Amino acid sequence: MGIFGRKNTDETVTAVADATVSPELAALTGDYTIDPAHSTFGFVARHAMVTNVKGKFNDFTGSLHLDGTDPSKSTASVDITMDSIDTGSADRDGHLKSADFFKTDEFPTMTFRATSAEALGGDDYRITGDLTILGVTKPLSIDLEFNGSAKDPFGNERVGFEGKAEILRSAWGLTWNAALETGGVLVSDKIKLNFDISAIKNA
Repeated sequence: MGIFGRKNTDETVTAVADATVSPELAALTGDYTIDPAHSTFGFVARHAMVTNVKGKFNDFTGSLHLDGTDPSKSTASVDITMDSIDTGSADRDGHLKSADFFKTDEFPTMTFRATSAEALGGDDYRITGDLTILGVTKPLSIDLEFNGSAKDPFGNERVGFEGKAEILRSAWGLTWNAALETGGVLVSDKIKLNFDISAIKNA
């Protein structure tokens, strides 16, 4: 079941596809709120060239608008509180919040605003938008898998997505590092992002 429209230059094919939208897909149309209790915005960084350090942000809000009959009108918006970073180490988290990295006193929020989306086939999609960190805005593309929709035991209509992306943190001005005696650096420039999203349809 698709959410976002596949790019297609054939207007005839597109018109036929629009005319045969399934009732199940059309029923997903609406506004959704991301459920923080069942969602994760995480990341992975290489540490000392030999191991991965995983982290996440515990405080965030987000919304989706899905349009099952005209998927190009679907949108997404996420705001993440940088002070909520959690890598399992208070000392490391404190360093990440400092002027060496996220400067959370000056830049308390990281944001993502979707600008476009495309279908890759099956339940796979790519959503592109603007990611802002430290006041710097750069484009980011996220590969998503649509996990489906369901009604939970409390009567909430839910949709679920899994996503992943990679960034070079230096592109957003996150350049702090330390050289290792054996060569290389303490923290990788490449950061892997991962997302598990559960969103509830608004009443």
